[in-house]
Amino acid sequence: MSVWQFVKGGVRSTLFFGLFVVGTVGFGLGISVLWPVVSLQQRRNWARNWSRSIRWVLGWSCQLHEQVEGWENLPAPPYVILSKHQSAWETVAFVSLFYPCVQVLKQSLTHIPVFGWALRATDQIAIDRSKGVAALHRLHEHGTRQLQEGVAVLIFPEGTRSAPGVTGKYHPGGVSLALAAGVPIVPVAHNAGSFWPRRSFLKKPGVIRVRIGTPLPTAGLSRADRKALMAQLEERIETMTRDLEQSQTASGG
Repeated sequence: MSVWQFVKGGVRSTLFFGLFVVGTVGFGLGISVLWPVVSLQQRRNWARNWSRSIRWVLGWSCQLHEQVEGWENLPAPPYVILSKHQSAWETVAFVSLFYPCVQVLKQSLTHIPVFGWALRATDQIAIDRSKGVAALHRLHEHGTRQLQEGVAVLIFPEGTRSAPGVTGKYHPGGVSLALAAGVPIVPVAHNAGSFWPRRSFLKKPGVIRVRIGTPLPTAGLSRADRKALMAQLEERIETMTRDLEQSQTASGG
């Protein structure tokens, strides 16, 4: 990267960050203030509009867009989305790309002023991972209720962001929830970490590719099938991820 590219990237990323903060505070306050007087559906619509606006700002300021493949694989909700986690990008973009859905996230995020209020107001699934079995029970209770209401549940099975080319430990919570509810599992891969790396301020211009895989059915399966289903899920997500990364390398992206 040349000095000019670095400077230009820094200016673009700074502009995006400023607009991101303004937009997040604005929408967050709106959702929080209207919490007692508007429906949950309306509050979630506001969250979807926030996600759309951030995606637009990212494209305008940093020239970073997305391309989604495999829409034909997405079943009618409810379903559980299990996605690769490389970046902050997917936590923002998936709010509108896979609407209506709620995310499973760290409970500590709900303590952030304004942003955390909006998370609670839109009924996201916040769990304390340090509580082990109690966190899993919370996930099943809250997640099952959302699925019964026709809302998809988004889970990052690795739990935390991993760099491109790295596979984190896959946790069983999402597969267990899908099995208990009897809903399909939708595997999703992407290469967002190559453009918006974890712990990085700079964003690289380009096109983030998202791939929706063929759903894994759970109807008729039991808890005894969980291990085999998890192995199948991990193999499918990681294979799609490697394919996206190899395609990017081949194209010089």
